[in-house]
Amino acid sequence: MSLDASIMVYGVEQSDPVRHRAAKRVLRLAAKHDCVLVLQALAEFYYVVTRKGKLEPAQARSQVGELRSAFPVVLPGAAALDAAIEIAERYRINFWDAMLIGVAKAADVAILLTEDLQDNQHYAGVRCVNPFGRSPAALKVLLSA
Repeated sequence: MSLDASIMVYGVEQSDPVRHRAAKRVLRLAAKHDCVLVLQALAEFYYVVTRKGKLEPAQARSQVGELRSAFPVVLPGAAALDAAIEIAERYRINFWDAMLIGVAKAADVAILLTEDLQDNQHYAGVRCVNPFGRSPAALKVLLSA
């Protein structure tokens, strides 16, 4: 399993209390299961929280360090790039979303938690799931699978 940047952003952003609580829950549960982070998602997290003034750069850097300590980080390679190009063309999705999926696929990730793609859609063997529309019990089951 892997998480996109929006899950991490909502984990620190409190303007939407419902999503904030759900993201915190997802992060806690993911840390107890087989979850990896894609380097791109960490970079997007840093960019979003500093660009929109949600965190000061030093706070954002600290959060990135905490996330890197909690989860293994997977890096893109040539196979992930090839997969991303194929996924973007085949499914007609944003290239950077396809790149996230391509890296996840190369790392044998079965589930990508994201609100940015169609819920329960499979892209090249990676199932994209929106965690925000699920109950805490359903999330536990999903993350334990």
